[in-house]
Amino acid sequence: MKKLIVLCFVTLLLVACSQKGAATQVDKKEDGQSMNEQLIGKWAGNIELPNGALPIIVDLQQEGGTLSVPAQGLSNYPFKSVTYDGDQVQITINLNGSLIAINGTLKDNQIEATFTQNGGQFHLLLKPYTELPAEPVSYESMTVPVKDGDLTVALQKSSKEPSPVVLILAGSGPTDKDGNSAIAGKNNSLKMLAEGLAQEGIASVRYDKRGIGDNTSLLTIEEDITIDQYVDDAVQVLNALTANKAFSSVHIIGHSEGSLIGMLAAQKADVDSFVSIAGVGRTADTLLLEQLAGQLTPAQTTEATTILAALKKGEQVQNVSAELQALFRPSVQPYMISWLKYNPATELQRVKGRVLILQGTTDIQVNKTDAEALKHGNDKAELIYLEGMNHILKNAPEDRAQNLATYADPTLPLHANLLPTIHHFIVND
Repeated sequence: MKKLIVLCFVTLLLVACSQKGAATQVDKKEDGQSMNEQLIGKWAGNIELPNGALPIIVDLQQEGGTLSVPAQGLSNYPFKSVTYDGDQVQITINLNGSLIAINGTLKDNQIEATFTQNGGQFHLLLKPYTELPAEPVSYESMTVPVKDGDLTVALQKSSKEPSPVVLILAGSGPTDKDGNSAIAGKNNSLKMLAEGLAQEGIASVRYDKRGIGDNTSLLTIEEDITIDQYVDDAVQVLNALTANKAFSSVHIIGHSEGSLIGMLAAQKADVDSFVSIAGVGRTADTLLLEQLAGQLTPAQTTEATTILAALKKGEQVQNVSAELQALFRPSVQPYMISWLKYNPATELQRVKGRVLILQGTTDIQVNKTDAEALKHGNDKAELIYLEGMNHILKNAPEDRAQNLATYADPTLPLHANLLPTIHHFIVND
C-alpha cells in the first residue's frame, strides 16, 4: 500500500502547489543559543522513496529558507518555519495545506535527515549544493496562448522546411518535456525522440505540462488539474502548428498518459496521424484496482472500489480513510473524475486520421493487454510490438530491478527500432 500511495502523492501534490503566500517564520532558542553557521547555505539530496529517489534542494538562510524540487518545477518555495539548535535543524513547510517536516543533524559536512509528509517518513541525506552545468539547448522556445496565460513550448526544428511536425505529449505525473520524472529519474527519452526526429527531417514541439518546469505558473491549486485542461492546451498548440506554413503536415505522438490526451486532442484538431506509445487501453478504475491488488486490506479494497465507483459517476467523496487519503484526497478528485470518464479504446475509435500503436515487450507499466484493447477499439490502426523496449523507450530486460535502473540513465540510447518505425509511418502516408 505504501508504495503506490507514495508515488501518487508525490507526483500529484508537489506539482500542484502554489508558490505564493506561504508565511515564513524563523524560530530561535529562548536561551540565546546562536545558529550553527555551518548549516546556512544550499543543500541538495534525494528523498529515498520505495520506487526511486526524488531530488530536492534546501536553501537554509539566516532568515528562513526555501525548498526546490527541480523535476516538478517547484522553485524556492518558502518555509513555514525553521529552527536551528546547534548542529540540528527543524523545518516545516505548508504545501497547499499539506504539512512537510524535515528534521536533520549536521555531521561530517552532511545533513542526515528525515522527510515527513502526510504520515509517510523517508530518509534524506543532504550534501552541499553544487551548481551543475546546464545541458546545451537544441530547441527554440515559443509561446502559445492558452487559458490563464501563455504556454511555453520547445520547437525542435528539422533540417528542411517545410517539414512534417509532431506534437509530443509526455506521460503522467511530473514528467517534463524531456521525458524525465521526479520519481523515475532522468532518462531524456522524449528529448532524444525529438532530436532524433529532427535529424530525419521531422520537426517537433513538446512542453512541460501546467504546474511543471517552464509552465509552473499556469497551475496554482491541485483542484484545477484535469485531463480536459491538458487536452485543451494540446489543441491550442496543434492549431498554432496547423496555421504555421513552415509545416507541411501535423502529427501527434502521445506517450503513456499522453496517449489518451493525444487521442482526445486529435478529435478536436486537424491532424494527419496519431502515434500511441505505451498507451493504456483500459479505463482508469480498472487500471488502478489492478495496481492496488495485493497492496490493500480487504476493507481498504472495498473502500477504494466504492470511491472509484462514485468518482466514475462524477460524485466527489468527502469521507476517505487516512490510509487512502494520498490517493483519493479531495483536491485530486476532480482530476480523477475527468480521467475516469474516458475509455481509451473507445476514444481511439473516434480518431479519424491514421493511427499507429507502439508497445514495448518489456514494459513493466503498460502491457500487451492495453495494446490489444486499443487495437480492438480501432481495427484500422497498425499495432507494432518493439522487442525489448521498456516504458521509457529504452532497451531493457524483463527483470524489474534492471528494467527500473534504465529510468535514471540518460546515457542509454532509444530502442534501435523506435525512430525508424515512427519516421516510416509519418513520411509514408
